[in-house]
Amino acid sequence: MPCIQTKVNVKISEEKEEVIKSKLGKAIELIPGKSESWLMVSFEDECKLYFKGSKDDKIAFVEVKIFGKASDKAYDDLTAAITDILHEELDISPLNIYVKYEEVDHWGWNGSNF
Repeated sequence: MPCIQTKVNVKISEEKEEVIKSKLGKAIELIPGKSESWLMVSFEDECKLYFKGSKDDKIAFVEVKIFGKASDKAYDDLTAAITDILHEELDISPLNIYVKYEEVDHWGWNGSNF
């Protein structure tokens, strides 16, 4: 039950969104037991984001929520993958990307909780 929410201050075309979504679907497998089959992805483009007091550069803030826990290594690997994806697809410098993780104990779906 992972969810990846991405906010960027640039425009994302529908084509790029599809490519990024697919790459994130593969990247989530870096967290043991997680797969695209349960992944929810959202994008917010053209957000008003400031980093280091400026909005002049391309910026991204990514939140990854998972049901359960993962190792530091898995998070390190996923951060590298997410950073690579956004750099490759949207030309956002890794220096301007934050990735936040949240481990969730209670996750609801289909009228009940896991």
